[in-house]
Amino acid sequence: MLEHKKIRNLSDYFVELNSRQNKGVYFYRINGYSEEISEFIKKYYDVARRTGVVIEGKIPNPDEKNLAYYNEIMGMDFQMSMEFISTSLKKWLPRMNDFQRQNMVTSIYDSLDSMRKAGKTENMLKNAYIKFMCWLYYKFERIVNQLGENNIPKILYEGDISNYELMLISILSNAGCDVILLQYAGDQGYLKVDPSSALSDNLQMNGLQPFPQGYCIKMVRDEIQNEMNNERLYGTRPNIANCTNAWIKGKGIDDIRESVTLRGNDSHFFYNCFCRINGADDKLTYTNELFQLQQEIRNSKRKLVIVNEEIPKPTPEEIAGIKRSNYTKQDQMIINLASNIQYTANIELQRIMHKTFVDVILAESQKKGGNLNKLTNKAVYLLCWLKRYMPQLFSNWKPSDVGCFIYMGGCKNDNEALFMRFLGRLPLDVLILCPNLNTKCCLEDKLLYEVNYAESLSITRYPEESSQVRIGTVAYHAERDLDTLMYQDTGIYRNQQYGKANVINLQTMYEEIKILWDQELKYRPSFSTVDGVVNIPVIFSKISGVKDGLTAQYWVSVKELITEDTILIKSAPYIQSTAPNPMKAFSAEFYKNGKLQRNKIKNHPKYPYGILREEMQEFMLDKLQLLIEQKLINGIGENGTEYTVIAQILNLPKDIIRMIQKFDFTKKNPKLIYINTGETVISLEDSILAAFLNLIGFDIIFFVPTGYQSIEKHFARNLIEEHQIGEYKYDMQVPDLNSLSLNSTRPTWREKIFKRGN
Repeated sequence: MLEHKKIRNLSDYFVELNSRQNKGVYFYRINGYSEEISEFIKKYYDVARRTGVVIEGKIPNPDEKNLAYYNEIMGMDFQMSMEFISTSLKKWLPRMNDFQRQNMVTSIYDSLDSMRKAGKTENMLKNAYIKFMCWLYYKFERIVNQLGENNIPKILYEGDISNYELMLISILSNAGCDVILLQYAGDQGYLKVDPSSALSDNLQMNGLQPFPQGYCIKMVRDEIQNEMNNERLYGTRPNIANCTNAWIKGKGIDDIRESVTLRGNDSHFFYNCFCRINGADDKLTYTNELFQLQQEIRNSKRKLVIVNEEIPKPTPEEIAGIKRSNYTKQDQMIINLASNIQYTANIELQRIMHKTFVDVILAESQKKGGNLNKLTNKAVYLLCWLKRYMPQLFSNWKPSDVGCFIYMGGCKNDNEALFMRFLGRLPLDVLILCPNLNTKCCLEDKLLYEVNYAESLSITRYPEESSQVRIGTVAYHAERDLDTLMYQDTGIYRNQQYGKANVINLQTMYEEIKILWDQELKYRPSFSTVDGVVNIPVIFSKISGVKDGLTAQYWVSVKELITEDTILIKSAPYIQSTAPNPMKAFSAEFYKNGKLQRNKIKNHPKYPYGILREEMQEFMLDKLQLLIEQKLINGIGENGTEYTVIAQILNLPKDIIRMIQKFDFTKKNPKLIYINTGETVISLEDSILAAFLNLIGFDIIFFVPTGYQSIEKHFARNLIEEHQIGEYKYDMQVPDLNSLSLNSTRPTWREKIFKRGN
């Protein structure tokens, strides 16, 4: 028999018998998990599957058919002697040679003898012997003729092992077999059948954790199968691999500057840097240092691409240029899409790109909640961007070339982060700059090296030309720091501090409208700023009827709400449906696949808002997209009303545009008062205008003394709050509000006091 030996490390299990330092077999139980254990189990399972036995769950007890066949061949005699066992094995398992049989006989006899010494009866020994013989024949016959050979057979058993199972596997181990017991619930169950650990060893390693939930041999088998399937995806692998960041000194920009020839000399690697720099080391020199960096890169003839603020989304033409099909399986999708990566000028670079594409898409597929359609869309985006930038980064590429991709502003979404992970594994230096510490980059990658500075700098474009280099003085930066102290989370706001806002429609009493109307937004309930976005509480109301039937006081109450930033509309409609609109002819090309074509809109010669602040233009287009997405107007997405919406919002009256341009989201907001005393339903264009201005942040009131539903017709749902303040009045004429005196009809303080007593 072979003795149990101690291993020095897990790889000892795969050493041939004649090459083992201490000639013997290994029998260990594994009660904990680590990455090293995981890799060992995968390899051990693969060997046991091919040349040993894998036991998932209990070894089945012999059934009636098994026992009947045994009885037919062997009879039911039993003698507690080595001669009897040897003769029986020769007949029952004829493929064993004499040496193997002798080891097996000795091992079986010793196990039965230990049972006898423990007080077991002759009949119990017989039952155990027959069970062992049946198990050897039906479960282990494939390995009995390999026992004790140079290539030692392997047994892998998972779960809590029973007493008789342990005895049989010990018999096989002593006869020349390696064994691993996987015990997911720990060692307690095993120690009940072998309290002194005499039959096997408990594997002791540093850093072992409990097995992951659901871990089992089936999971290992599936993982191996997936790895085998994935291997098909790679095809011919490249001869060189990335050595990313292993060579850097951790100095960020200086590492990018490092000559490619000085980074390393192993021809099996290309040496690249993948780095993100948050903040600025020195505000005074930051922009100048960036300007000099791009000059040095270009002077050294390295390829360079610089992207600012966002990676422009793939155009419909770029997406159409990616060859693809309908996919039902992930590997089918990856193989098919990877065929879009073509670089015939250098097949080695093509293989690097192909391997990297497979690597990052497989890694992305492991994220929770992923599905094939979303993964396909991400892969298509990645390929579009690769095809866009490949000519600038890799033209005439050779193995000694390492270009540079600089992204100023940081990743805004998962698609950009995936593309950065892809580029970071190619022969490229990838530098992500996030000088503004209030803007976070969403990229996470184990390869990414990060440099963090305490200073924050609000620049959004990389200084590529000397005219773009602006160096702030010490006083300038001191003022910016003071701004940060004064205007961040203090309730005090700098002029035009914010460029984005969301609207909250207030529900109020009618009497509250006058109180809130001319109030700065920051003093209204529910005002807040979150992550650079202002939440604006606004009024969007319809006033039906005339309070107490007093028309004179009614018009005074209207006049009291007119501020210098109020648009006053005295009759319906304000905008006629037949009014000329130069944007109607182009609205269809401004909206495709559910999205505004912002670049087309802003670059169109008829675009009227190019003179506005850039952030205000983006804000207006955001709200236009939101109005369409939320289908606030009847007919959007059904009869083409969305094109009317686009045309109308791109042709706003000049006085409204001027109010929007100067609107500061933390101060007083502009107003719209719409008076409709007649029976005319307001036009579709007026409804679009009102819904849009509400999203922009205007306070809006409709005065409808008739109480008619004159304003609701075109709204898709109940957008507006209605106040019933008095009796309905008809055929009222809007007076000259400028000539009204605000004091003439207002009761005096004496009248207010003594009115109740009259």
